[in-house]
Amino acid sequence: MKAAINTDLFVTVPETTLPCGIVVPAFMVGKYATSQSDDGKAIIVADRKPWTNINYHNANAACIEAGYQMITETQWLAIAHNVANVDANWTKGKVGEGKLFRGIREGNVSSAQAGDFEPTDKKERRWLTLSNGEQICDLNGNVFSWVFDDLHGDEKGVINKSFDTTDPSISTAPYPTLEKGMGWRPNYETSWSGVALVRGGYWLSGDRAGVFRLSSGWPVDDYGGVGFRCTKSL
Repeated sequence: MKAAINTDLFVTVPETTLPCGIVVPAFMVGKYATSQSDDGKAIIVADRKPWTNINYHNANAACIEAGYQMITETQWLAIAHNVANVDANWTKGKVGEGKLFRGIREGNVSSAQAGDFEPTDKKERRWLTLSNGEQICDLNGNVFSWVFDDLHGDEKGVINKSFDTTDPSISTAPYPTLEKGMGWRPNYETSWSGVALVRGGYWLSGDRAGVFRLSSGWPVDDYGGVGFRCTKSL
């Protein structure tokens, strides 16, 4: 019997040095938010809606069952830092000019949309371009993603300490919260112990959405606006 063909779609993220000096090795990340197959497995395709209403722990387990890992905080920061330094991702065509593209966020839809959906509002730009020319969908809106916290988290990736004054989760963004398309992020010294990180924003986030958007959710709860994203090693 032939093995099933894996059609999951990934893009390569180049090795990235964050402003704080952390080097994030190159890796592969789902081109789209993870969807659910007919048999309940994690898949990465363009024509299915993101898998939402799944709690952090179950989302992490679904990534592992599929042979992948959940995206980590340093990996998300690597992508955000990379795309923020690409001219094509800014509304005025040059890094720092205008705003960093943000995706589905203005309430024009009532649920998370599949990767092949095209927003009617041209200001909702779902796609971000990496420095290697590859493109990734929905890190800046449509649906939040659970994130495994490898900076402040315990062995399960759940936060167990505060953000300090030099924290890369806060300091990597090149502009203040809610400015230039950064989305919202908390203040230094915020304590979210016991919760799990979510990033990006969802279809009702408005100006709070963005690739640097940082929020949280209870890891045992599921939310209609929160999905997850898989990664794998090169």
